[in-house]
Amino acid sequence: MKLTRTFDFAGERVAYDIVGDGPPLVMVHGTPFSSHVWHRIAPELARDYRLHLYDLLGYGKSEMRADQDVSLGIQNQVLAALLSHWELERPFVICHDFGAATVLRAHLLNGCEFDRMLIFDAVALKPWGSPFVQHVREHEAAFAGTPDYIHRAMLEAYIDGAVHRKLHGEELEPYLAPWIGELGKGAFYRQIAQMDQRYTDAVEPLYPKIRCPVSILWGIEDEWIPIAHGRRLADLIPHCRYAEIAGAGHLMQEDAPEAIVAEALRFFSAP
Repeated sequence: MKLTRTFDFAGERVAYDIVGDGPPLVMVHGTPFSSHVWHRIAPELARDYRLHLYDLLGYGKSEMRADQDVSLGIQNQVLAALLSHWELERPFVICHDFGAATVLRAHLLNGCEFDRMLIFDAVALKPWGSPFVQHVREHEAAFAGTPDYIHRAMLEAYIDGAVHRKLHGEELEPYLAPWIGELGKGAFYRQIAQMDQRYTDAVEPLYPKIRCPVSILWGIEDEWIPIAHGRRLADLIPHCRYAEIAGAGHLMQEDAPEAIVAEALRFFSAP
């Protein structure tokens, strides 16, 4: 996705764009991704909705710098500020992975209201964080100092684990590009090193108090966050819709974009 606008959040640049026409719909990506994840989905939904897309702080085309706070503790504040900047009071929202944690924290801690939430393969319940994540948290400087060819190989393997089908060549490159080079490499390991379960622990007891209808999709082949997490999350949220998507891994946007589009059109237009 080409993000053509910027928002100043406490002196840091957040890249965003607004496309399409209709009721407002905010789309929030996860990690280690960017708004590029919506490239198969946004063109379809922009026919019926005014899409607000952005890159999380420290991701994609948003500002990356040394010693930056890009944790879940700041991302909900960024989202709350953007909603105010966009003058949106109750938009629809689609969110994935860390984006789901960001939306849930903005809703439950910052008082942000949404008309409906479509959530899939969410970072929302303990435990989360792979052995690789734990290792990077303990040795961030060592990982950030790896030679570029080793970093690229690890990055490719990491992203490959999120997708059930294989991404090749031109498909894979946009997922790698933000994290290549000294600035991107440092930013990649920085966001992993700042992953902390306490940010989801803070809101997990509040899920039964969510104030809008919720639909959850989960990839049956998700190797990052087991499907049992999706079922548990659905059980915690009153009157929640829940569906499991065959052939989809964690990055459902690539494995089954049609499932996301179809559920968005059904769910957001339902009485």
